[in-house]
Amino acid sequence: MAPAPAAAPGSAPRTGVSSWSCLFAHVVMFSWYVFTVHENNNIASSGRHPGLRVYGGRWKYLTFINLVMQMLFFGLCVVVDLIHVVLSKKSVASAFLVKLQDSFFTVLAFPVGTFVFTIFWCIYAYDRELVFPRVLDDIIPTWLNHAMHTVIVPLLLVQMCLQHHKHPSRCKGILALALFGSLYLAWVLWIRHVSGIWVYPIMAHLSPAGLVVFLSVASLSMAPLYLLGEKLNCVIWGPTEAQTRKGNQKRKKK
Repeated sequence: MAPAPAAAPGSAPRTGVSSWSCLFAHVVMFSWYVFTVHENNNIASSGRHPGLRVYGGRWKYLTFINLVMQMLFFGLCVVVDLIHVVLSKKSVASAFLVKLQDSFFTVLAFPVGTFVFTIFWCIYAYDRELVFPRVLDDIIPTWLNHAMHTVIVPLLLVQMCLQHHKHPSRCKGILALALFGSLYLAWVLWIRHVSGIWVYPIMAHLSPAGLVVFLSVASLSMAPLYLLGEKLNCVIWGPTEAQTRKGNQKRKKK
């Protein structure tokens, strides 16, 4: 097996396992998401899901957007692993793809994936009819529901333990995530404007003031999830050079 790439002095190692082990794990996770998206597409093709027959189709649901996002991320992981296995020396393309992989995971894959998991199950526990009505039980099998809303978090945690991902500056990371959230919110409001329907049942039950509060809380919760990913990464892989320098500076001031 090829050894794991050595870490630069003062930085966390990229991975604690061999390149072949990373490749195997990523192929498994990528295949899982390809299969899940395929099964989701089969439901869409059957025409049984009432929400998929109206404007926006599957692409109005953050759950489906997140599934595609996770599939693309793990597909990128497979490509990066293959390059590391085939090429013993780092190339410019490899360095770019690793940077893209880090940004994809830290800014989108982890915070959006954990957001989908958290908000879905919180609303489901309160009143499932507001997010996943019982009528969908005959259309979406239980395993697929969990594949879309539960399994995502364990796989993200496996990935976090498998490889170290460098976060961009906190300001840039949160701004990029906020841009994604704003674009999706604009998409939801556009669908309401064009079709007259709300993407999620809970929105139809809220007053205008309640809707503003709900959307504000949902949007603002993205930032803590980004910080959670940053913290978990630090716990698993140790502080970054920048964090170490900041800590040393604080100790010197004392």
